[in-house]
Amino acid sequence: MTISNDDEKVIAEHNIGLTASEMGFLWAQYINDSLAICIMKYFKNICKDKEILPLIEYSLSIAENDIKIITEIFTKENHPIPVGFTDDDVNMNAPRLFSDVFILMYIQKLEAIAMAGFGLVIGVSARSDVSDFFRNLLLSVSELHDQSRKVLLSKGVYIRPPQIPTPNKVDFVEKQGFLFDFLGQHKRPLTAIEITHLFIGIQSNALGKALMMAFAQVCKDEDVKQFFLEGKGISTKHVKKFSSILISEDIPAPMGWDALVMDSTVAPFSDKLMMFHTTYLIAVGIGSYGTAAGTCQRMDLNATYTRLAAEIALFAEDGANILIKNGWLEEPPKSVDRQALVKQPK
Repeated sequence: MTISNDDEKVIAEHNIGLTASEMGFLWAQYINDSLAICIMKYFKNICKDKEILPLIEYSLSIAENDIKIITEIFTKENHPIPVGFTDDDVNMNAPRLFSDVFILMYIQKLEAIAMAGFGLVIGVSARSDVSDFFRNLLLSVSELHDQSRKVLLSKGVYIRPPQIPTPNKVDFVEKQGFLFDFLGQHKRPLTAIEITHLFIGIQSNALGKALMMAFAQVCKDEDVKQFFLEGKGISTKHVKKFSSILISEDIPAPMGWDALVMDSTVAPFSDKLMMFHTTYLIAVGIGSYGTAAGTCQRMDLNATYTRLAAEIALFAEDGANILIKNGWLEEPPKSVDRQALVKQPK
Protein backbone atom coordinates (compact mmCIF):
# COMPACT_ATOMS: atom_id res chain seq x y z
CA MET A 1 0.00 0.00 0.00
CA THR A 2 1.34 3.45 -0.95
CA ILE A 3 0.48 6.84 0.49
CA SER A 4 -0.98 9.24 -2.08
CA ASN A 5 -0.20 12.94 -2.27
CA ASP A 6 -3.64 13.67 -0.81
CA ASP A 7 -2.87 11.42 2.16
CA GLU A 8 0.41 13.22 2.69
CA LYS A 9 -1.45 16.56 2.77
CA VAL A 10 -3.90 15.25 5.37
CA ILE A 11 -1.02 14.07 7.55
CA ALA A 12 0.67 17.45 7.25
CA GLU A 13 -2.56 19.32 8.05
CA HIS A 14 -3.15 17.20 11.16
CA ASN A 15 0.39 18.05 12.27
CA ILE A 16 1.07 14.58 13.63
CA GLY A 17 3.95 14.72 16.08
CA LEU A 18 6.78 12.25 16.45
CA THR A 19 6.03 8.99 18.21
CA ALA A 20 8.27 7.89 21.07
CA SER A 21 9.95 5.40 18.70
CA GLU A 22 10.62 7.99 16.02
CA MET A 23 11.87 10.53 18.53
CA GLY A 24 14.11 8.03 20.29
CA PHE A 25 15.69 6.57 17.17
CA LEU A 26 16.27 9.99 15.59
CA TRP A 27 17.92 11.15 18.81
CA ALA A 28 20.14 8.06 18.97
CA GLN A 29 21.06 8.42 15.31
CA TYR A 30 22.07 12.04 15.86
CA ILE A 31 24.36 11.05 18.75
CA ASN A 32 25.90 8.18 16.76
CA ASP A 33 26.39 10.34 13.67
CA SER A 34 28.07 13.11 15.65
CA LEU A 35 30.45 10.47 17.04
CA ALA A 36 31.05 9.05 13.56
CA ILE A 37 31.92 12.50 12.22
CA CYS A 38 34.65 12.88 14.85
CA ILE A 39 36.08 9.44 14.16
CA MET A 40 35.97 9.77 10.38
CA LYS A 41 37.62 13.21 10.46
CA TYR A 42 40.53 11.67 12.35
CA PHE A 43 40.63 8.62 10.07
CA LYS A 44 40.63 10.89 7.01
CA ASN A 45 43.63 12.76 8.36
CA ILE A 46 45.74 9.65 9.04
CA CYS A 47 44.70 7.37 6.16
CA LYS A 48 47.26 6.97 3.38
CA ASP A 49 45.55 4.28 1.32
CA LYS A 50 43.90 5.73 -1.80
CA GLU A 51 41.33 2.91 -1.94
CA ILE A 52 40.25 3.36 1.68
CA LEU A 53 40.14 7.17 1.75
CA PRO A 54 36.99 7.43 -0.45
CA LEU A 55 35.18 5.09 1.95
CA ILE A 56 36.04 7.37 4.87
CA GLU A 57 34.82 10.40 2.92
CA TYR A 58 31.60 8.58 1.99
CA SER A 59 31.01 7.62 5.62
CA LEU A 60 31.65 11.21 6.69
CA SER A 61 29.22 12.59 4.10
CA ILE A 62 26.49 10.16 5.23
CA ALA A 63 26.86 11.23 8.86
CA GLU A 64 26.94 14.95 8.04
CA ASN A 65 23.81 14.63 5.89
CA ASP A 66 22.06 12.73 8.68
CA ILE A 67 22.82 15.50 11.15
CA LYS A 68 21.34 18.07 8.77
CA ILE A 69 18.10 16.13 8.20
CA ILE A 70 17.56 15.22 11.86
CA THR A 71 18.20 18.83 12.88
CA GLU A 72 15.53 19.97 10.40
CA ILE A 73 12.99 17.46 11.75
CA PHE A 74 13.70 18.32 15.37
CA THR A 75 13.57 22.05 14.67
CA LYS A 76 10.12 21.72 13.09
CA GLU A 77 8.97 19.74 16.14
CA ASN A 78 10.49 22.25 18.61
CA HIS A 79 12.58 19.37 19.93
CA PRO A 80 15.94 20.39 21.47
CA ILE A 81 18.94 19.51 19.31
CA PRO A 82 21.20 16.99 21.08
CA VAL A 83 24.72 18.02 22.00
CA GLY A 84 26.36 14.77 20.93
CA PHE A 85 30.02 15.11 20.01
CA THR A 86 31.82 18.09 18.49
CA ASP A 87 35.26 19.11 17.28
CA ASP A 88 36.19 19.44 20.95
CA ASP A 89 36.04 15.64 21.17
CA VAL A 90 38.57 14.94 18.40
CA ASN A 91 42.23 15.80 17.88
CA MET A 92 42.63 15.35 14.14
CA ASN A 93 46.36 16.05 14.38
CA ALA A 94 47.02 13.19 16.80
CA PRO A 95 49.54 10.61 15.56
CA ARG A 96 48.36 7.40 13.93
CA LEU A 97 46.71 5.07 16.45
CA PHE A 98 45.18 2.66 13.90
CA SER A 99 46.45 1.14 10.67
CA ASP A 100 44.66 1.71 7.37
CA VAL A 101 43.51 -1.92 7.36
CA PHE A 102 41.98 -1.42 10.81
CA ILE A 103 40.09 1.60 9.49
CA LEU A 104 38.77 -0.44 6.57
CA MET A 105 37.68 -3.34 8.79
CA TYR A 106 36.17 -0.92 11.31
CA ILE A 107 34.02 0.73 8.62
CA GLN A 108 32.79 -2.62 7.32
CA LYS A 109 31.95 -3.88 10.82
CA LEU A 110 30.19 -0.71 11.97
CA GLU A 111 28.10 -0.52 8.82
CA ALA A 112 27.04 -4.15 9.36
CA ILE A 113 25.93 -3.22 12.88
CA ALA A 114 24.00 -0.23 11.54
CA MET A 115 22.23 -2.27 8.86
CA ALA A 116 21.06 -4.79 11.44
CA GLY A 117 19.36 -2.04 13.44
CA PHE A 118 17.67 -0.04 10.70
CA GLY A 119 15.12 -2.75 9.94
CA LEU A 120 13.63 -2.35 13.42
CA VAL A 121 13.60 1.44 13.09
CA ILE A 122 11.82 1.38 9.73
CA GLY A 123 9.28 -1.10 11.10
CA VAL A 124 8.14 1.26 13.85
CA SER A 125 8.31 4.56 11.92
CA ALA A 126 4.85 5.83 10.96
CA ARG A 127 5.66 9.29 9.60
CA SER A 128 6.80 9.32 6.01
CA ASP A 129 9.64 11.79 6.57
CA VAL A 130 11.14 9.60 9.31
CA SER A 131 10.56 6.35 7.43
CA ASP A 132 12.06 7.80 4.23
CA PHE A 133 15.06 9.08 6.16
CA PHE A 134 15.91 5.67 7.62
CA ARG A 135 15.16 3.80 4.39
CA ASN A 136 17.50 6.09 2.45
CA LEU A 137 20.06 5.76 5.23
CA LEU A 138 19.85 1.97 5.01
CA LEU A 139 20.55 2.15 1.29
CA SER A 140 23.56 4.43 1.81
CA VAL A 141 24.98 2.31 4.61
CA SER A 142 24.44 -0.87 2.58
CA GLU A 143 26.31 0.67 -0.34
CA LEU A 144 29.21 1.70 1.92
CA HIS A 145 29.31 -1.77 3.44
CA ASP A 146 29.43 -3.33 -0.03
CA GLN A 147 32.20 -1.01 -1.17
CA SER A 148 34.27 -1.77 1.92
CA ARG A 149 33.70 -5.50 1.39
CA LYS A 150 35.06 -5.24 -2.15
CA VAL A 151 38.15 -3.35 -1.00
CA LEU A 152 38.76 -5.89 1.78
CA LEU A 153 38.54 -8.69 -0.79
CA SER A 154 40.83 -6.89 -3.24
CA LYS A 155 43.46 -6.48 -0.52
CA GLY A 156 43.12 -10.08 0.64
CA VAL A 157 42.20 -9.10 4.21
CA TYR A 158 38.49 -9.98 4.22
CA ILE A 159 37.87 -12.35 7.13
CA ARG A 160 35.45 -14.97 5.84
CA PRO A 161 33.21 -17.05 8.09
CA PRO A 162 34.24 -20.73 8.29
CA GLN A 163 33.18 -23.11 5.55
CA ILE A 164 31.49 -26.50 6.05
CA PRO A 165 30.77 -29.33 3.59
CA THR A 166 27.60 -29.03 1.52
CA PRO A 167 24.92 -31.51 2.75
CA ASN A 168 24.16 -34.32 0.29
CA LYS A 169 20.60 -34.89 1.55
CA VAL A 170 17.82 -33.44 3.72
CA ASP A 171 17.70 -34.70 7.31
CA PHE A 172 15.05 -34.34 10.04
CA VAL A 173 15.65 -34.23 13.79
CA GLU A 174 14.71 -37.58 15.31
CA LYS A 175 15.42 -37.09 19.01
CA GLN A 176 15.80 -34.40 21.66
CA GLY A 177 19.52 -35.00 21.77
CA PHE A 178 19.65 -32.51 18.89
CA LEU A 179 19.14 -29.83 21.53
CA PHE A 180 21.49 -31.39 24.09
CA ASP A 181 22.32 -34.81 25.45
CA PHE A 182 21.97 -34.02 29.16
CA LEU A 183 22.68 -37.62 30.22
CA GLY A 184 25.81 -38.15 28.16
CA GLN A 185 28.78 -36.16 26.96
CA HIS A 186 27.96 -36.21 23.26
CA LYS A 187 27.16 -32.93 21.59
CA ARG A 188 25.97 -32.94 18.02
CA PRO A 189 27.97 -30.95 15.44
CA LEU A 190 27.32 -27.23 15.19
CA THR A 191 24.76 -26.04 12.66
CA ALA A 192 25.64 -23.41 10.06
CA ILE A 193 23.69 -20.74 11.99
CA GLU A 194 25.44 -21.60 15.26
CA ILE A 195 28.83 -21.36 13.54
CA THR A 196 27.81 -17.97 12.16
CA HIS A 197 26.93 -16.56 15.58
CA LEU A 198 30.17 -17.86 17.08
CA PHE A 199 32.07 -16.19 14.23
CA ILE A 200 30.20 -12.91 14.80
CA GLY A 201 30.94 -13.13 18.53
CA ILE A 202 34.65 -13.59 17.87
CA GLN A 203 34.79 -10.73 15.38
CA SER A 204 32.82 -8.33 17.57
CA ASN A 205 34.97 -9.05 20.60
CA ALA A 206 38.15 -8.81 18.51
CA LEU A 207 37.09 -5.30 17.48
CA GLY A 208 36.17 -4.44 21.07
CA LYS A 209 39.47 -5.74 22.42
CA ALA A 210 41.50 -3.78 19.86
CA LEU A 211 39.58 -0.57 20.49
CA MET A 212 39.82 -0.83 24.27
CA MET A 213 43.52 -1.65 24.04
CA ALA A 214 43.99 1.50 21.93
CA PHE A 215 41.77 3.62 24.17
CA ALA A 216 43.58 2.47 27.31
CA GLN A 217 46.87 3.61 25.74
CA VAL A 218 45.69 7.17 25.19
CA CYS A 219 42.95 8.05 27.73
CA LYS A 220 43.65 10.53 30.50
CA ASP A 221 41.31 9.59 33.37
CA GLU A 222 42.50 6.71 35.57
CA ASP A 223 38.99 5.28 36.13
CA VAL A 224 38.42 5.33 32.39
CA LYS A 225 41.73 3.54 31.82
CA GLN A 226 40.85 0.80 34.31
CA PHE A 227 37.45 0.41 32.64
CA PHE A 228 39.08 -0.11 29.24
CA LEU A 229 41.59 -2.59 30.67
CA GLU A 230 38.78 -4.57 32.27
CA GLY A 231 36.88 -4.53 28.99
CA LYS A 232 39.94 -5.75 27.13
CA GLY A 233 40.15 -8.68 29.54
CA ILE A 234 36.47 -9.54 29.09
CA SER A 235 36.73 -9.38 25.30
CA THR A 236 39.82 -11.61 25.38
CA LYS A 237 37.99 -14.18 27.49
CA HIS A 238 34.95 -14.19 25.18
CA VAL A 239 37.12 -14.58 22.07
CA LYS A 240 38.84 -17.56 23.68
CA LYS A 241 35.50 -19.12 24.68
CA PHE A 242 33.93 -18.84 21.23
CA SER A 243 37.16 -19.88 19.48
CA SER A 244 37.53 -22.96 21.68
CA ILE A 245 34.03 -24.12 20.71
CA LEU A 246 34.88 -23.85 17.01
CA ILE A 247 38.34 -25.39 17.35
CA SER A 248 36.99 -28.32 19.38
CA GLU A 249 34.97 -29.25 16.29
CA ASP A 250 37.92 -28.73 13.91
CA ILE A 251 36.50 -25.47 12.60
CA PRO A 252 39.02 -22.61 12.20
CA ALA A 253 38.58 -19.47 14.32
CA PRO A 254 39.21 -16.02 12.77
CA MET A 255 42.25 -13.94 13.65
CA GLY A 256 42.28 -10.95 15.99
CA TRP A 257 42.77 -7.24 15.29
CA ASP A 258 45.50 -6.47 17.87
CA ALA A 259 48.34 -6.04 15.37
CA LEU A 260 46.37 -3.28 13.62
CA VAL A 261 46.69 -0.93 16.64
CA MET A 262 49.76 1.32 16.72
CA ASP A 263 51.84 2.30 19.77
CA SER A 264 50.84 5.98 19.99
CA THR A 265 49.95 7.35 23.44
CA VAL A 266 48.43 10.63 22.18
CA ALA A 267 44.63 10.66 22.36
CA PRO A 268 42.81 11.35 19.08
CA PHE A 269 39.48 11.40 20.94
CA SER A 270 38.17 12.71 24.25
CA ASP A 271 37.64 10.30 27.15
CA LYS A 272 33.94 11.08 26.82
CA LEU A 273 33.82 9.94 23.20
CA MET A 274 35.84 6.79 23.85
CA MET A 275 33.66 5.85 26.82
CA PHE A 276 30.44 6.38 24.90
CA HIS A 277 31.72 4.43 21.91
CA THR A 278 32.64 1.53 24.17
CA THR A 279 29.29 1.46 25.97
CA TYR A 280 27.52 1.58 22.59
CA LEU A 281 29.44 -1.47 21.40
CA ILE A 282 28.66 -3.23 24.69
CA ALA A 283 24.94 -2.64 24.10
CA VAL A 284 25.30 -4.03 20.57
CA GLY A 285 27.08 -7.05 22.02
CA ILE A 286 24.30 -7.75 24.52
CA GLY A 287 21.75 -7.62 21.70
CA SER A 288 23.88 -9.88 19.54
CA TYR A 289 24.19 -12.45 22.33
CA GLY A 290 20.44 -12.35 22.81
CA THR A 291 19.85 -13.01 19.13
CA ALA A 292 22.36 -15.85 19.19
CA ALA A 293 20.74 -17.43 22.24
CA GLY A 294 17.35 -17.26 20.53
CA THR A 295 18.48 -18.88 17.30
CA CYS A 296 21.04 -21.47 18.47
CA GLN A 297 19.37 -24.81 19.15
CA ARG A 298 22.08 -26.41 21.28
CA MET A 299 21.20 -25.73 24.90
CA ASP A 300 24.83 -25.46 26.03
CA LEU A 301 25.31 -22.56 23.59
CA ASN A 302 22.14 -20.90 24.88
CA ALA A 303 23.50 -21.10 28.42
CA THR A 304 26.87 -19.70 27.33
CA TYR A 305 25.37 -16.68 25.56
CA THR A 306 23.04 -15.96 28.50
CA ARG A 307 25.90 -16.09 31.00
CA LEU A 308 28.22 -13.92 28.91
CA ALA A 309 25.45 -11.39 28.22
CA ALA A 310 24.90 -11.02 31.98
CA GLU A 311 28.63 -10.44 32.45
CA ILE A 312 28.87 -7.63 29.92
CA ALA A 313 25.62 -6.11 31.22
CA LEU A 314 27.33 -5.62 34.59
CA PHE A 315 30.34 -4.17 32.78
CA ALA A 316 28.02 -1.79 30.92
CA GLU A 317 26.66 -0.57 34.26
CA ASP A 318 30.20 0.30 35.34
CA GLY A 319 30.61 2.30 32.14
CA ALA A 320 27.33 4.15 32.66
CA ASN A 321 28.41 5.08 36.19
CA ILE A 322 31.65 6.59 34.87
CA LEU A 323 29.73 8.56 32.23
CA ILE A 324 27.31 9.87 34.86
CA LYS A 325 30.09 10.69 37.33
CA ASN A 326 31.83 12.87 34.75
CA GLY A 327 28.64 14.48 33.39
CA TRP A 328 29.13 12.84 30.00
CA LEU A 329 25.87 10.90 29.68
CA GLU A 330 23.37 12.87 27.63
CA GLU A 331 19.81 11.96 28.61
CA PRO A 332 17.60 10.58 25.83
CA PRO A 333 13.98 11.72 25.33
CA LYS A 334 11.77 10.30 28.06
CA SER A 335 8.18 10.18 29.23
CA VAL A 336 6.69 12.67 31.69
CA ASP A 337 7.07 11.87 35.39
CA ARG A 338 3.39 12.10 36.37
CA GLN A 339 4.01 11.39 40.03
CA ALA A 340 6.44 14.31 40.25
CA LEU A 341 3.85 16.59 38.63
CA VAL A 342 1.23 15.55 41.19
CA LYS A 343 3.60 16.29 44.06
CA GLN A 344 4.49 19.77 42.81
CA PRO A 345 3.10 22.58 45.01
CA LYS A 346 0.16 24.35 43.44
